[in-house]
Amino acid sequence: MNNQFSLQGKTAWVTGASYGIGFAIANALAEAGANIVFNDIGQTQVDKGLTAYKENGVPALGYVCDVTDEDAVKETLAKIERDVGVVDILVNNAGIIKRVPMTEMSVEDFRKVVDVDLNAPFIVSKAVIPGMIKKGGGKIINICSMMSELGRETVSAYAAAKGGLKMLTRNIASEYGAYNIQCNGIGPGYIETPQTAPLRERQSDGSRHPFDQFIIAKTPAARWGTTDDLKGPAVFLASAASDFVNGHILYVDGGILAYIGKQP
Repeated sequence: MNNQFSLQGKTAWVTGASYGIGFAIANALAEAGANIVFNDIGQTQVDKGLTAYKENGVPALGYVCDVTDEDAVKETLAKIERDVGVVDILVNNAGIIKRVPMTEMSVEDFRKVVDVDLNAPFIVSKAVIPGMIKKGGGKIINICSMMSELGRETVSAYAAAKGGLKMLTRNIASEYGAYNIQCNGIGPGYIETPQTAPLRERQSDGSRHPFDQFIIAKTPAARWGTTDDLKGPAVFLASAASDFVNGHILYVDGGILAYIGKQP
């Protein structure tokens, strides 16, 4: 059974993985035996990521690459194949969100979110699939969201992009499943990260932040998720254990999507 989950000798490219969810997933794949490569938008971010991986004992390779730029993605993939080998596992993790009411959001900002959160996974997947076909198979994991299923105030662009990413996931599975390529998604719930820390701070009277109260009330697990909660699902979807799982979105949300919420 352990061999089913082994990633020994596999090359995994995790986009935008200098920190946060991508960093945690990359470390999990490394623990399972994978060779890790990652990219970020600038050298400063890449250097910080390399330092963090080194502290964890992971010999990752980092590249500066804008995943919305097809030429840059092709150049980066060529470097990865030269330095490590053909990509066996792709995790499309890089993403952004802009929280702006729809009627106040500029078209430029809407397009930017869609470009990073939807177009980029298309571009990177398109680049790696030919190598996977030649090698006889591969794994693509798209980091979706609960907003792949739900709407919420101020996230029109993000929800549109993540909903599209869910369908891109299913279409890649449909189009390339016969080549032994499995494309699935992970939909994280609300996760404890430095970015969400202000939403979890206790108020001056000791009470929970209103948004923290909202999340706890909507989550059957009655807590925020941690990046560790995403490690097992990522290894599963990257490994032979999921060879007959294709086009699936695995929501790691503590049960939010199954729950109507507590009665006020």
